[in-house]
Amino acid sequence: MITRAMLLAPIVALSGLIASIAPAAAQGDYPNRPVRLVSGYAPGGTTSLVGRLIGQKLTESWGQQFILDNRPGGGTLIGAEIVAKSAPDGYTLMLVDSVHVLAPLLIKTSLHPIRDFAAIGTVASVELVLLVHPSVPPNNLAELIAYAKGRPGQLTYATPAIAGSQHLATEMFNLAASIQARHVPYKGAGPALIALVGGEVNMYFSTVATAIPHVKAGKVKTIAVTGTKRSVTLPDVPTFTEAGLPGFYGHKRPGFGIVGPAGMPKAIVDKLSSEILKYVKQPQFRESLINLGLEPTASTPQEYTEWLKAGYAWNIDTLAMLKKKGVKFEF
Repeated sequence: MITRAMLLAPIVALSGLIASIAPAAAQGDYPNRPVRLVSGYAPGGTTSLVGRLIGQKLTESWGQQFILDNRPGGGTLIGAEIVAKSAPDGYTLMLVDSVHVLAPLLIKTSLHPIRDFAAIGTVASVELVLLVHPSVPPNNLAELIAYAKGRPGQLTYATPAIAGSQHLATEMFNLAASIQARHVPYKGAGPALIALVGGEVNMYFSTVATAIPHVKAGKVKTIAVTGTKRSVTLPDVPTFTEAGLPGFYGHKRPGFGIVGPAGMPKAIVDKLSSEILKYVKQPQFRESLINLGLEPTASTPQEYTEWLKAGYAWNIDTLAMLKKKGVKFEF
């Protein structure tokens, strides 16, 4: 006896086969519509520079617009939440920096920087340079520390986001130098740097990339750079180790990289990663990054995941140390 179920079985099987083929086909022609590249910062900072550069290259390669979408606020968590809750189809991505594995430790959120995102790859890394307004008399690190110690609580420092890497770096500087500079947060690197140039604040840990035009124009003074070696674009500025604070903020941090929502198809992650790796190895693209004050840094999704995990662990340990020292972050 032939039952209705027996008659329908081939149709059901065919439907399942079609359903499994459709997503694969969609992945194969990715991208077939514009892609949103979210930034957690306001326009004008290093993230915008990197976002426009990588977005332009991806647009040229694939003929679909990669549109930079600035969503500042919440220590980049506003943008991160948008991405984490988006469909994991590769059409909503995020350009992140080291703040990605810091902000969730300082601001209440349900987001996890590793679990809730798919790591795609890095583009570049960048060091920070401590800048002061020209009205601040000191011209080197030793002078600045002595000047600040004589004026506890009087000097102010800007940050582009609460709970960002610049915020952490300055609080670590306060501790390492035994000074008491006051925090003034802004919504993005652009506004923070404008505040320093305009004399609203006295100090700012800027990325080398966004600092260069203002340094060359003489609108700010440089004190020292983080990292283990001098910046190629600011070769006359000493590292903190050279200037008298050995090892200060010299750990290796996750650089600028691209992530998507967790659950992205491996085929799309690999396609994006392969294309980005290709760019970072091209001499012209590398030169563009270097001219922006960035160090070209290529990584696979697996390598980038390990970088993020290491950065997250370092931040946990560092914040625990700061807490023991009585350092409190302002929110």
